[in-house]
Amino acid sequence: MKEMLDVAVIGGGASGLCCGVEIKLHDRSVSVGIFEQLSRVGKKLITTGNGRCNITNRNISLDRYHGENTDFASFALNTYDNLYTENFFAELGIVFTYEEEKAFPYSLQASSVVDALRFSCEDLGIKTYTDTKITEITKKNNYFEIKSSADCFFAKTVVVATGLYSGGEKLGSNGSMFRILKQHGYDTSPVTPAIVQLKTDNKITKSLKGIKVNADVKLLFGGKTLKSDFGEVLFCDYGLSGPPIMQLSREVSRQKGEFVISLDIMPEYSFSSLCDLISFRVSTLRGRKLEEFFTGMLNKRVGQQIIKMSGKSLSDRVDSLTNSDIKNMVSIIKNWQFEVLGTTGFENSQVTAGGLKTSNFDDTTMMSKKEKGLFAIGEILDIDGDCGGFNLQWAWSSAFCASSGIINFLENL
Repeated sequence: MKEMLDVAVIGGGASGLCCGVEIKLHDRSVSVGIFEQLSRVGKKLITTGNGRCNITNRNISLDRYHGENTDFASFALNTYDNLYTENFFAELGIVFTYEEEKAFPYSLQASSVVDALRFSCEDLGIKTYTDTKITEITKKNNYFEIKSSADCFFAKTVVVATGLYSGGEKLGSNGSMFRILKQHGYDTSPVTPAIVQLKTDNKITKSLKGIKVNADVKLLFGGKTLKSDFGEVLFCDYGLSGPPIMQLSREVSRQKGEFVISLDIMPEYSFSSLCDLISFRVSTLRGRKLEEFFTGMLNKRVGQQIIKMSGKSLSDRVDSLTNSDIKNMVSIIKNWQFEVLGTTGFENSQVTAGGLKTSNFDDTTMMSKKEKGLFAIGEILDIDGDCGGFNLQWAWSSAFCASSGIINFLENL
């Protein structure tokens, strides 16, 4: 038999790297190997936060998480919170900076977080096996046999930290371990993209491609508001993007039916006060063409689009506007609706909703209730968070939790 590892971590992403390093920081005698199917570790982590890595959030709370049983995440998030995370990364050389409630590395480079974890793996003697895709895990009495496409490994414990489908094949997210554990009889929840852009009827959004507006955003289902958010919305050739859109996107994948996005691009104004403002502009800008009517008030192309949608021609004069025209324009500004056709899919999503049911695992150790010595952490579990560092905090918290569970398990073998 080959060398027996104490711990085999399947997946060299955020949670896997964190778990391996945390184990070795607490007990240098434990042998750890990390198995990554891509040519290098941390490839997906490098892309997080638009390359800046939103490591965590000051306001970690259970109501920012989703899944069939979010209470499962309570112990890990409370025991290993954002302050624990900050102290952990401080030991690795990462200095934090905060933008409101969001935490980033002071370098504002996700690559520096990956490097800190990678260098720590080297310093601590963690073996890293890249270009190694695991094809099967089999429990053999008191150890695991781990098969790859080219080799076979053995370990006393296994940590599944492979994530699911978000980011797609290019980031190593193909759900292979999810399928393997499903075949082993693990219960699963349906998986769908979350924190992802929305496809809409793109006739208007394509013409406004690249323009951003601050808006109150509502997701309507059956004419009723399902969820709402505020922030910067980006018009794209396929539809809509931006933090509030991605925050609301989870529901689109999880339910069947007709969804509509409603934008209020001047939320500071009530309907009547906005009517008064536009009426004042009519009285002071009477000689202009409507093409320039919203100059100084709205993005030029956005304003022109609103004029056309209200049924007016850009070549018309401002003094041609009636009270009815003004109300039509205000209705669009306060409730600009876009029919949702779907999402841009797993490849563009930041996280996967659903996964292995948490009822399969112990919430204080992340260890399987079916196979002693097998642990699962991060995205592969049916826990996903909102935009803003919540998913990375779940990766860290579940990894810390499993690390403690693994050390205790090995001590009692």
